[in-house]
Amino acid sequence: MAKQKQQDNELIFALDIGTRSIVGIVGRAVEGRFQVLAVETAEHGKRVMLDGQIDDINQVAALAKTVTKALESRLELHLERVCVAAAGRALRTRNGSFTLELSGEQPIDQGNISQLEAGAVGVAEAALQQEEAEHKQFFLVGYTVAQYRLDHYPMATLLHHNGTLAEVDVVATFLPGEVVESLYAAMHNAGLQVASMTLEPIAAMNAAIPADIRLLNLALVDIGAGTTDIALCKGGSVVGYTMATVAGDEITEAIMQGFLVDFQMAEQMKRDLGEKEEIAYTNILGLDETTPAKEVSGVIAEPMAGLAKAIAKQVEEINGGPPSAVFLAGGGSKLFGLREKVAETLGMAEKRVALAGVNFSRSAFSEEMDLNNPEYATPLGIAVSAGMGLLNDSYMVQLNHRPAKLFRNGVLTLQDILMMNGYVYSDMIGRSGRNLTFTLDGRRMTFRGEPAVPAVLRVNGKDASLNTVVHAGDNIDFVPAKGGASASKTLRQVLGADFKGRVLVNNQEASLNTALRQGDVVLSLEGPGVFPIEPQPEKGKEPVQEVFSEAFQKKGGESKPTAPVKEKQEKLELGEPEKKEREKKEPEEEPKAKQGDLKIFLNQKELSLAAKEDGSPYYLMDLLQYTGLDFQNLDRPVRLEVNGAEASFQQVLKQGDSVGIFCVDTIAPKKQNEEQMYVEE
Repeated sequence: MAKQKQQDNELIFALDIGTRSIVGIVGRAVEGRFQVLAVETAEHGKRVMLDGQIDDINQVAALAKTVTKALESRLELHLERVCVAAAGRALRTRNGSFTLELSGEQPIDQGNISQLEAGAVGVAEAALQQEEAEHKQFFLVGYTVAQYRLDHYPMATLLHHNGTLAEVDVVATFLPGEVVESLYAAMHNAGLQVASMTLEPIAAMNAAIPADIRLLNLALVDIGAGTTDIALCKGGSVVGYTMATVAGDEITEAIMQGFLVDFQMAEQMKRDLGEKEEIAYTNILGLDETTPAKEVSGVIAEPMAGLAKAIAKQVEEINGGPPSAVFLAGGGSKLFGLREKVAETLGMAEKRVALAGVNFSRSAFSEEMDLNNPEYATPLGIAVSAGMGLLNDSYMVQLNHRPAKLFRNGVLTLQDILMMNGYVYSDMIGRSGRNLTFTLDGRRMTFRGEPAVPAVLRVNGKDASLNTVVHAGDNIDFVPAKGGASASKTLRQVLGADFKGRVLVNNQEASLNTALRQGDVVLSLEGPGVFPIEPQPEKGKEPVQEVFSEAFQKKGGESKPTAPVKEKQEKLELGEPEKKEREKKEPEEEPKAKQGDLKIFLNQKELSLAAKEDGSPYYLMDLLQYTGLDFQNLDRPVRLEVNGAEASFQQVLKQGDSVGIFCVDTIAPKKQNEEQMYVEE
């Protein structure tokens, strides 16, 4: 036996893995059309596909190998690279939105847009993951930008514009990982390498509705055994695709039940409809029977109406109403009376619904066989998509030394390839660790999370960006980004190892080993780590200096005098009348124990407080819980007053004091930096 020739780069081998059968086509592009050299079909011996998805990988692989061997024998060559399509049944479509903050100084480039769109696709996938009972891997098939916005204004494009806030809304379509992996596994077990993968509805569209007539609003309905795939076009492009879980098997099963026949006999009876007035069959009891065709039509009337209704519903949902015309493809499209029923259900004239195949000759031809058969829509579409340069078998891309999975035609960027192969936004654009923000003795402090380790992106050994266009034969090296660690601090780390005082976190006693959380309100009561907001002197007097701990100064805070506040206050030059007045208002010492209840006024409302069990006095900070303020989510500074004078959290309260604890709308310029401090790690 002569040695078989190898499959050259121009030779296309396509397999349509259907619920009922596998169809293989081999051919090549000739003068702008696809020339079919050979076609082979083999039916599954048992049900190995469920609604278009592979269930028994080994059985599918075995039948694929049978079809491949038959084609090799006819053509006397060895086939090793195959183009396949995934069933539309498995598609998941979700919306996603993403926002990107910009400097406003540099025009938006393609890199910014790629980052923005990748983020939105990541949000769409995250939404999909939340709906799944188990975590699954999803592969991106494609996405469409629904809307750009720049500084909240809708934009047709962002490229070269300037702004500070870019937003995008996308509609992304995914395939579950098991669908993709099962196809790849079956082909690998059959001894074949997947050269490209597309979607069945897109493939069928490429065969049945050529690009030059897609200006019209047309629908392609590919009716298989387990699923019905639908694609719609208008304005020159495909605008959507969907599927219905009702297909030809429902019709066959109705015949099985109505006439007590097995599956194969029911299939034959279905094919005889419209061709014979009397249909002969053998039932499962071994009896030969004959029945009028009208009786068989009556048995299938209800499921056929259900199929037509499902088709109409999906078409109108995605198209917004009936299209200009409908093409029915696939083996199920030949069902007698279905074309008329679909037209009736859509409210269209019967002549506007036709069987696909009349346009196959515009994109494909054969010198040996008639291709005008709606059953060839998907296998021929896979071959045409590859052979006409939409996505051909020479478009092989290596990702980390393995063949990359490709799902659609046209120009592909590095970002497209990565998302098609299961990588998500955080893998490409690493996220910095979360900042830790809390309030310490009235001052807002932020410790920044660690920066992300950026991803490594190389194409053919050279550094690349996400928007780099990938070409046939390229080798991609990708190391995912690593997210930065989130900021974390304990009270001891913030206040210093030498701090000896008491600490309240959200008005609860806490140890120095307590880890701080986002939005915590921390009060230090005494000791060298105190950050007090001291009472302001009377108008015209020298301002009181604030005390900052040594630990804070080492973290990069502004240097402040560390002399005790009382010592500084003693140096204020006050006249004798002022001293006496101060002594009246603020006695030097308050008793450590209070007898009976304390009655004060908080924000102009009377408040009665029961005496503490340990006899200790009430401090101003004890009133925080009565203010109604959310100290974990403050967006403005808080002012503390006792009897009209600015006070500190540690001030002891007396009977009849008038206390004010409230947010202020403005901050004096010289205090603004002290109210919002950012400490770098």
